Amino acid sequence: MNSATAIESFTVAGADDQVELRDRYADVGDVTLHYVEAGNGPLVVLLHGFPEFWYGWRLQIEALATAGFRVVAPDLRGYNVSSRPKGIKAYGADRVAEDINRLIHELGYESAMLVGHDWGGRSPGRPR
Repeated sequence: MNSATAIESFTVAGADDQVELRDRYADVGDVTLHYVEAGNGPLVVLLHGFPEFWYGWRLQIEALATAGFRVVAPDLRGYNVSSRPKGIKAYGADRVAEDINRLIHELGYESAMLVGHDWGGRSPGRPR
């Protein structure tokens, strides 16, 4: 069952066009992740670093969506408006990777192309 919840849509002005961004939430195990998505097609997940959130990818979202991808930029656990579990063990790389793995499946995909940097760059090799 897909627990993704649409909250609102908005646009981000880019160089040539405006891309509609869909603001959503998904329950993935013990946390609820906020994410922004745009476009349709093969799934690309953009993973932010510290101390950022989805907005750091706003220019890449537009470019990838325009190129024919479904782009999802989540706020990782503990960031922006995603859940903030208590305790340092809740923030290990394995937990973050499992969140992303569950998000990919929640979105109806078996796999995705992952792009990450900084803290988000530690997670891509781990989701199955």
